[in-house]
Amino acid sequence: MEARAASGAYKGGMSTSEMPRDDLAASLAARRELGPDYDAAFADAIAARIEQSAAVRHSAAVADERAERAVALTVLCVTLGVSIPTSAIAAGYAGLSGLVVVWAALVAINVAFALRRRPR
Repeated sequence: MEARAASGAYKGGMSTSEMPRDDLAASLAARRELGPDYDAAFADAIAARIEQSAAVRHSAAVADERAERAVALTVLCVTLGVSIPTSAIAAGYAGLSGLVVVWAALVAINVAFALRRRPR
C-alpha cells in the first residue's frame, strides 16, 4: 500500500477538493508550456474533468438518497409493526386514553425522524 501511495496511484488520504486543484494547476502549467495552439485541447480536458467530477457527485447523491429512502421505509415498517400490538395492549389495559398515548408516541417518533432527515 505504501508503494501505491508513493507513486500517487492511491489518493485515499487526499480530500476531494485538493485533487481537482492539483490537477488544474498541473494542467495550467502544461498549457503555458504548450502555448495557445493547444487551447482547445486544454478546454476539452478541463470540461471532461468537470463533467467527471459532477457525475461522481451526482452518483453519490443518488446513492445517499436511496439509502435514506431505505431507512425511511424500515422506520415505517417497524412503526406499523409495533403499532398493532401496542395499540391492542394499551386499549386493553387503559382504554381510549392508553390508545391515544401510544399513537401520540408513534406519531412523535415518526415526526422526529422526518425532521432529522431534512436537508440542511
